[in-house]
Amino acid sequence: MQSVFFKIKIFRMNQVKENNTVKVHYTGKLTNGQVFDSSEGKEPLELTLGKGQIIPGLEKGLIDMKLNEKKTITIAEEEAYGGINDDLKQEVKRSELPEDIIPEVGMGLVSKSPDGQEMNLRVVEVSEETIVVDGNHPLAGKDLIFDLEVVAIKDTEITK
Repeated sequence: MQSVFFKIKIFRMNQVKENNTVKVHYTGKLTNGQVFDSSEGKEPLELTLGKGQIIPGLEKGLIDMKLNEKKTITIAEEEAYGGINDDLKQEVKRSELPEDIIPEVGMGLVSKSPDGQEMNLRVVEVSEETIVVDGNHPLAGKDLIFDLEVVAIKDTEITK
């Protein structure tokens, strides 16, 4: 039996390309300026482009950035978390909730389908008899602004 060995070479690159692994500092904001996420004061985000690890608009915004380059991009909702799907909103009777849960607007809940698949929900309305839960991502339906800074670029090449 013949065994084959692969070597992985890591090259330092100066410009972000598809399949590169990058480290990036970022600040994500809504169009009104409200910050929803940031790497400030933390390690930079490390990801490999082309793997679906981040929203499409952010990945496209990183392509062709240079090492240590800073830029601000605006991402339309279609390239972020998509539009709001009204089918993911549902009214639930409070009597169907576990007794120890006191629902409040903004509260996160997890629902399990009969096949065991979990879905994250957010309480968006509370009344005496019912609550309304929303399965949309909290940033669905929103355009996003990202301040980006590429701090490392690596290219992985597999050779025999």
